[in-house]
Amino acid sequence: MPTSQQHQPMKYIFVTGGVVSSLGKGLAASALGTLLELRGLKVIMQKFDPYLNIDPGTMNPYEHGEVYVLDDGAETDLDLGHYERFTHTNLSRLNNLTSGQVYQSVLNKERAGKYQGRTVQVIPHVTNEIKDRIKEVATKMTADVIITEIGGTVGDIEGLPFLEAIRQFGHEIGQGNVLFIHATLVPYIKAAQELKTKPTQQSIAKLREIGIAPHIILCRTEHPLDQDVREKISLFGNVPIEDVIEVRDVKHSIYEVPLKLHEERLDDVVCKQLNLTTHQPDLSKWRHFVQRVIHPTHHVRIGVVGKYIELQDAYKSIYEALTHAGAANDCKVDIVRVDAEAIEKGGPDIYLSGLQGILIPGGFGDRGTEGKILATGYARRVGIPFFGICLGMQIAVIEYARNVCDLPAANSTEFDKATPAPVISMMEEQKKVKQLGGTMRLGNWVTQLTPGTKVHELYQDTIINERHRHRYEVNEEYKDQLESHGLVISGISQKGELAETIELPDHPFFVACQFHPEFSSKPNDPHPIFNGFVKAALQHHSAPEPLC
Repeated sequence: MPTSQQHQPMKYIFVTGGVVSSLGKGLAASALGTLLELRGLKVIMQKFDPYLNIDPGTMNPYEHGEVYVLDDGAETDLDLGHYERFTHTNLSRLNNLTSGQVYQSVLNKERAGKYQGRTVQVIPHVTNEIKDRIKEVATKMTADVIITEIGGTVGDIEGLPFLEAIRQFGHEIGQGNVLFIHATLVPYIKAAQELKTKPTQQSIAKLREIGIAPHIILCRTEHPLDQDVREKISLFGNVPIEDVIEVRDVKHSIYEVPLKLHEERLDDVVCKQLNLTTHQPDLSKWRHFVQRVIHPTHHVRIGVVGKYIELQDAYKSIYEALTHAGAANDCKVDIVRVDAEAIEKGGPDIYLSGLQGILIPGGFGDRGTEGKILATGYARRVGIPFFGICLGMQIAVIEYARNVCDLPAANSTEFDKATPAPVISMMEEQKKVKQLGGTMRLGNWVTQLTPGTKVHELYQDTIINERHRHRYEVNEEYKDQLESHGLVISGISQKGELAETIELPDHPFFVACQFHPEFSSKPNDPHPIFNGFVKAALQHHSAPEPLC
């Protein structure tokens, strides 16, 4: 892990986006973080989100994608998942700021009389609040470079205070210490058979109206930028031609992005503009990982059974963790997205036969739960490797209680408050909670693993720390009955009152956990459970078919 080069003043990079959303600003920022780390710099990343929610914790996945949970329990934007996967930075709630947090803080100060009777305005009070967060991160987290992504699109009304704040900040810390990078779209018009730069020109002009002149322009495109296009963007963007960076769609994996940006010399340009003295990055390990992702020897088909499967970002970290584990096993993981409600209607065989692994992800609410229970039972009976995460563990307990422990009405009180066999129930401390946002069991909690179990074998340790996000747990009143029928509770909370992992010893691989291991997986350091799951799926794929 890089250590801070104390002799160099801290540098600040701000990444904005124009024309359209979903340009990949977060990925570009993350890839730049990768390259700067490999040059020996200590990098910190943060995200400013203009929406008025305090955090995305109460937002529907269809609105926002997955909620990414940090060590300290902060519920954050999924881009922070990219930041942690692509770099060694360990983020906290300081690294994600929303308009909701900004206005809440300003209004609390106003109510407390902190502004001494002055009129509270966007400038300076809101913009000062935003600048103070940048300064707080710089003070509390040691680094050479802080990369800040500004969410949304230039021109969005809710994003204006953030853009004004970073304009002021850049003015205050001076030239040579701040870099503005603007990501924009260069569309290809098929009828004309040419790339069009006008959207980029207008986006830069909009940014200039706010007072920000970008130093580097990232051009998202489906086709190569020829010299004429680069010169045109350079002219109208008022940047040297070498500062016009092509960001073409990658063919196979998001992990190709750092390699492509290095080919475009983005890291060279950034270091030159910020007067950073570094060595060239050693990309050999990253290239090796990418090669294993693109050209694996083996492949397996793993079904992810959920209710948001049509939405790519709903289970983003799970998909990435499977990719990491696949690469570690020289194996391509073909992810088969299975709608849990479809299983309820058509049965598990039609959707799950031919898979080498079944994963039930986390979630909330009762929609699709019966389909997940059917899928879990299918994996248990047929001997397909199974992995349950958070709700997926609760589903596994319900299925086992119904079909093995002779509790046919077993359920969770989340789905049926009147169930006569509440094998899953709300945690006691959660019963007193009135507000939904930020009140679950969140962040890192210690788990004690039982020696000799599958999870102990995978972790090679008896004490682990993992990130949580849940309100419900395995009901302690049913633990003895579940264990007497063969279910192994292989991990418990530090005080011993909560079941954290379960497994079946006589199954090729049947493991479930209450925490979210997907948030701790990295490209060259896959999470142990995901690694074991993919390895088991690969072995299942290689096993001979049973004789009829």
